[in-house]
Amino acid sequence: MNICVFCSANGQIDPDFFTLTTELGEWMAAEGHTLVFGGCAMGLMDCVARAVRGAGGRTIGVVPSRIEQSGRTSEFLDIHIPCDTLSDRKDLLLAHADVCVALPGGVGTLDEIFTVVASATLGYHHKRVILYDMKGFWQPLVSALEQYEANGMIRGRLSDYLLVVDSLEGLAQALGK
Repeated sequence: MNICVFCSANGQIDPDFFTLTTELGEWMAAEGHTLVFGGCAMGLMDCVARAVRGAGGRTIGVVPSRIEQSGRTSEFLDIHIPCDTLSDRKDLLLAHADVCVALPGGVGTLDEIFTVVASATLGYHHKRVILYDMKGFWQPLVSALEQYEANGMIRGRLSDYLLVVDSLEGLAQALGK
């Protein structure tokens, strides 16, 4: 399975997120899954790619030209797909992914999550986003989305597009469905 991972490119975050991300990457490699990611050599992006490659797995990095020009391209790429913009990157990530998993992240991660969910609500694809809720990171967002759903602001049921798991075991189970 090609698993797209959306996550932070920031290194100044809770160290537990790095530990849990390393475990995820090692598990992905052990299970024969391929990592599809944004190709950046920073933060959790670099961490998951290093873990996948270190455990013998395969990676696909979709790298915008600005990342390349700044010298921040991950060294852990098996397949390197260059692109021009962040919009191009999202399209290519989704095209190469069977499912998307969101780890803790910022504005870019939120953009990626909502692009995938919004396009699913319109029927462009049937791929879900799984929020890996490390240490309750995604709970404020989940609460807000549940309120939007309760107010009729989400087409269909939120669970049709978005799953929330709080452990690697839960993620493995969700991917098995």
